[in-house]
Amino acid sequence: MESVISDSVLLAFEILLLSCFYLQFGTALDTVTPSESIKDPEFLISQGGVFRLGFFSFANSTNRYVGILYNQIPVQTVVWVANRNKPPKDSSGILNISDDGNLVVLNGKAEILWSSNITNLVPNATTAHLLDSGNLVLSNGEDGASSLWKSFKDASNAFIETMKIGTDVQRGLKVELKSWKSIDDPSDGSFSFGFEPFNIPELVIRNNNKLYFRSGPWNGNIFIATIMKTVYIDGFHVVADNQRQVYYITHEYSRLKYYELDSQGKLVERTWDAGKGDWINMYFTSQTESCVYGQCGAFGMCDLTKQPICSCLKGFKPRNIEEWSRGNWSSGCFRTTPLQCQRDKNNGSEAGQGDVDGFLKLNMMKVPAFPDLSSINNGECKDQCLKNCSCVAYAYDAGIGCMFWSGDLIDMQKFSTRGVDLYIRLPSSELVIVITAAIVGIVTITIIILFLWCWMAKRRGRKQKHKQIELQLNKGNAMTKFSSNVGENSIGAKLQQLRLFNFEELATATCNFDHANKLGQGGFGPVYRGTLGDEKEIAVKRLSKASVQGLEEFMNEVEVISKLQHRNLVKLLGCCVEAEEKMLVYEYMPNKSLDAFVFAHFSGLYFYPNPHIFRADLRTGPIIHRDLKASNVLLDQELNPKISDFGMAKIFGGDENQAITKRIVGTYSYMPPEYAMQGQFSEKSDVFSFGVLLLEIVSGRRNTNFYNNSYHLSVLEYAWKLWNEGNIWGLVDKVISESKSDSKNEKEIWRCIHVGLLCVQEYAKDRPTMPIIVSMLNSEILDLNTPKQPAFTQGPLMSHDVEDRGSLNDVTLTNLDGR
Repeated sequence: MESVISDSVLLAFEILLLSCFYLQFGTALDTVTPSESIKDPEFLISQGGVFRLGFFSFANSTNRYVGILYNQIPVQTVVWVANRNKPPKDSSGILNISDDGNLVVLNGKAEILWSSNITNLVPNATTAHLLDSGNLVLSNGEDGASSLWKSFKDASNAFIETMKIGTDVQRGLKVELKSWKSIDDPSDGSFSFGFEPFNIPELVIRNNNKLYFRSGPWNGNIFIATIMKTVYIDGFHVVADNQRQVYYITHEYSRLKYYELDSQGKLVERTWDAGKGDWINMYFTSQTESCVYGQCGAFGMCDLTKQPICSCLKGFKPRNIEEWSRGNWSSGCFRTTPLQCQRDKNNGSEAGQGDVDGFLKLNMMKVPAFPDLSSINNGECKDQCLKNCSCVAYAYDAGIGCMFWSGDLIDMQKFSTRGVDLYIRLPSSELVIVITAAIVGIVTITIIILFLWCWMAKRRGRKQKHKQIELQLNKGNAMTKFSSNVGENSIGAKLQQLRLFNFEELATATCNFDHANKLGQGGFGPVYRGTLGDEKEIAVKRLSKASVQGLEEFMNEVEVISKLQHRNLVKLLGCCVEAEEKMLVYEYMPNKSLDAFVFAHFSGLYFYPNPHIFRADLRTGPIIHRDLKASNVLLDQELNPKISDFGMAKIFGGDENQAITKRIVGTYSYMPPEYAMQGQFSEKSDVFSFGVLLLEIVSGRRNTNFYNNSYHLSVLEYAWKLWNEGNIWGLVDKVISESKSDSKNEKEIWRCIHVGLLCVQEYAKDRPTMPIIVSMLNSEILDLNTPKQPAFTQGPLMSHDVEDRGSLNDVTLTNLDGR
C-alpha cells in the first residue's frame, strides 16, 4: 500500500515538473495565442512583472471584469478594463483569440461581452502581448511585427506612462480618457479627457460631450494661464504639429505615478507611497482651482477668491438680474454702452472719426475660449484689433503671438499668481468712468490708511516695550540648544541678522509639513512649499534628524547668505531654531530647478548659460560654492536662474587664492580633480563645475549618466572625443540643434562647447577665470585658446552605471525636485 502511494506521489511530482517546463518553454506567460486562453481566475504577467492581465472583481460585487492591474502593488489598482460595460456575474469568463483573429471576452454561454473589433484579420495568425508599459498589443504572429490594436488606443480612465492622449485630425483618430461611473463601477461615466485642436490646441474635459474644463491654449511650452502650467517640469511632453494636424500629450516618470480621470470629472495625479502603503492623490483640475466652463456666461469673469465668484466685466451688466442674484450666472452679461466703432458704422461715419475705443487691461487672466490667431508682433496687436470693429478683446503670448476675439467672451478666469494680460475693448466714455472710479478709490483708501496708521501708531507706542522684551525672550529660547555647541555670542550675532520664525508659524504655512507641499529632498532634509499670513510664498528647508548634515552646514549657510544680497542668489528670508528644529526659510522659486528642464528628453527650452549668476562678490572676498550643479540652480516665475544651497560654501579673504579642506564635500561629477583627489579648492573649483554644467546644458545629458550608441562615456569624455574627430555637433541636444535658425546661433552654441572644454581642464592654472569666461561667452574675446584634454577622460573617477542624482559622501544628497 505504501509503495502504491509513493508511486502516485512521484507520478504527480513528475507531472508537475513537466507542466512547469511546458509553461516556461512552451507558452509565453505574457501572451494570449489562438491555442491558449485565459480562464477566470487565470492571468498573464508582463515580462518584467510590472503589470498583470486577468479577471478581477471589486469589493462587495460579484461582477467579473478583464483588466490590466499593477502587479507589484499590494492595493488592487486597475488601469484598464476591457468589458467595462458587460461584466459576467460568475467566474465562467474567458479571454481568448476568436476565430476571426480578434481578442474577445466571452461568458459561460460563449457570448461575446467585449471585442477588439478589428476587421479583415487573418484567422489563427494573431497574438495578444502584455508589455511592461501596461500596453496590451494585438499583432500578427508571435514576433509582434505588426500591431493591429492597442489598449493604449482604447483607453479607460487611467493615463499611465508612455500613453498618448491626443488626436490625429487627418486620419480621424482620437484617444481620450473616459471616467467610470464610480470607484467600483468601471462602466462608462459622464466625463472624458482629451486633446482638442481648436484654433490653438488645448486639453479639455467634457461632461456628456459638453465642454466642462479647458486648459488654455498651448504656446509651445505650457498651457497658458491654467493649473497645468509647468508641463515639462511635471514630466509631460506635448506634441502639437499643426502642419500634420497631430496633437498629443504623454508623460514619463522614474517613479511610480499615473493620472486618473475620476467620476467627478477631476484629473487626479496618483503617486505610490511605499512608506504609507497607499496611493497619494493630488488634483490637477478641480473646482477649488478652476471654474467650470461657461459658468459665468458671456462677458462674465470667474474669480474663486471672491463671493460671488462671478462678476461682469467693466462696462457690462448682468443680462438677467433675477437669475444672477440667485447664483445662476449662465445668462452672462451685456455691454451697457455700444462701442464707438459700432456707432460710427451705424451713423455712416468712417472708421477713426469722432471718439475712439480703448482697452481695459486685466492682469493674470485665463484667456477666453476660441481665440483667432495671428503671428504679428506684440506691439501691433492693439492696432490690428482697433482696425476690426468685430474685435472685442486681444491678448499676446510670446509662444503664440496675438490672439483676437470677436463675439461673446466665454470662460474667463482671474488668477492670483499666473495668467496673461487680457485687453477688453471699451468705448472711451467707459474708460473715463473706470479711471475716475480708480482715482476716487485710491484717494479713499489712502485717507482710511492714514487714519488707521495714526490710530495704530499710538497702540504701537504702548506695546513697543512689551514686544522688545518678548522678542528677546523668543531669541533666548531659540538659541538655547545652540549655546552649548557653538557659543552664544557667535550664534546670536549671526541670527540677529535674519528674521526669526517660530515653529508654529512655519507649520501653519506648510499645512503642518504636509507631504502634498513637499518640493524635494536633499542631504539637509525635506523642502516644503508654504504660504505666510501675508500670502507670501516661501520654501522651508527643514533639517532632518537622519541627515548627515547638521549645525555646521546650517550655520555656514546662515553666515554666507546673511552677508550676501545679490539678485542671482535665492534669497534667505529667515530661520527657525526651536528645540530640535532647525529650519531655513527661502523665497519660493515656482519653476523648480534647472535640471528639470535640461535633462528632460523633451525639454523644448534652450537655456543660454549666464555666467554672471556665478559671480557674487563679498566685501571680504569671493565665495567658493563647492556644489554648483543643475539641481542647485533654481528658476523663478520668469525662468531667471538663481543659485541655492550654500551649506558647503567657503569664503576667501582678499589675500587668499587656495585652501585645503579636511572633508571632501559636493557632487563627484562636478568636482575638479585637485579637489576630489587632494581636497584643494580655489576660485577655479567652481569654474570646473560651471564647465561641466555648460556641457550638460548643451548636450541635455548628465555627466555621469550619458550613453551614446556603443559609447559608454561621460559627457566630458564624449565631448573630447567628438572635438578630436571634428564632429562637435554630435554632442548637441536635438532640441537645440533642430531649433538653430541662423549662423549666429550656431556660433553661440559652438562657443559654449569651446568655453565648456576650457573650464574643465585638468590643471586649475589652465582654466579661465570667471571674468574671462563672461567675456568669452559675450564674444568680447574672439580668439579662444585650444583646449587640452579635460580631466577624468583617461579613466573614470567613478563607475558610469552610478546614476548621479546628487552629492556624495556626507553632504547634500539632492533629489531632482527643485523648490
